[in-house]
Amino acid sequence: MRCVECKGKGLCGLPRCPIMSRFHAQASALQKPSSSYQGSSPSVFIGSFGYPDVHGGPLLINDSDNPPDWLRRNLGMDEIVGIRARTLRGSSTLSSVADGLQEIALSTVPLDVDVAFERPVSFSLSFDGTVAPVGMTGSVKTMDVIGNARVDRVVDKITSDTDLAATDACVALSDSSVDVYQISKLMTAGLLGRKRKFVPTRWAITAVDDTLSINLKKEIARFPSVEEILVFSGEIYGNRITCILVPGDWKFEMIEVWGKHTLWGGEEDVIVQDREGMTKKGYSPITGAYYSARLGVCEYLMSIRRSARVIVVRHVSSEYWAPLGTWVIREATRKAMQGPSLACPTLDAAVARAVAVTGSGAWVAHSTLIPELRTQRTLFSF
Repeated sequence: MRCVECKGKGLCGLPRCPIMSRFHAQASALQKPSSSYQGSSPSVFIGSFGYPDVHGGPLLINDSDNPPDWLRRNLGMDEIVGIRARTLRGSSTLSSVADGLQEIALSTVPLDVDVAFERPVSFSLSFDGTVAPVGMTGSVKTMDVIGNARVDRVVDKITSDTDLAATDACVALSDSSVDVYQISKLMTAGLLGRKRKFVPTRWAITAVDDTLSINLKKEIARFPSVEEILVFSGEIYGNRITCILVPGDWKFEMIEVWGKHTLWGGEEDVIVQDREGMTKKGYSPITGAYYSARLGVCEYLMSIRRSARVIVVRHVSSEYWAPLGTWVIREATRKAMQGPSLACPTLDAAVARAVAVTGSGAWVAHSTLIPELRTQRTLFSF
């Protein structure tokens, strides 16, 4: 099974991707697509194909496009897939829809739009593991935004500052309690930075996670260490996050385990590992999930004003049958870090606890930080 390699691109040679077939089954109740849409647009989407000559458009759904809202509503995975299967993704050259997309991105409430398509929209599933999947797409002929955007004062101030670098703008927005989802929307719509341009949505999501966590770990490096070894765990939609905090200065390792017969697994567990110190070289082989998990941990350490050496294990079960995006990892990590922790007397006890929680010990051999922690003695040891 090659799903872990191609992630829906059809490299297995089968006439129909098994992942996409399951998604299509969830969308069987869709109404017949039409050539127009009148209703709510909660967000925007910019593709990455052909960069820098990309296409983009509004996301069209009379429902929420905000993952924390889905969780607050206690929506099941099937319900979220249903929302995304009904979601229309408009596509156009950016020059013809730029102003409208930026209005949608700025607004704290969804704006009503009137969109005409070149032809009836079609079911065209797209997913890559970073962005939440979208069920339908259509080429935009015309788009009119109805009503005016409601813009928070801090968002208006920062997006109006064309002398502020995009990195500084992201940090300033986060420090002003603008959530990561809104910041990603502003970045993808080309509303941040000095040299402004639209950014592919999948790139914007990871860039914001990366930018905010880099800023946080610089602050964390100045804090005293946690005083004991702690284990946290939390789960969302078959994504179980287990986090071990060990006294010491900042180091971070993530190990991702796709169990047997899972979405991107095969006959054996598929395990990927990556790690860093104060700096990181290159893009993580774990892709966007690495940066989303790191942000969740950094937010927690910032809240308790402590540093730590961190091991995060993501174990994915067959319950996670469709890729919903890296927001799942971000929110599962936040859930884990907000829950109760277990203090462990030794690192080996913490690892044993993590093995029990994940249901597998196969990942332990892939860690490079665990053997390092077992042999290194630092000032925190005394």
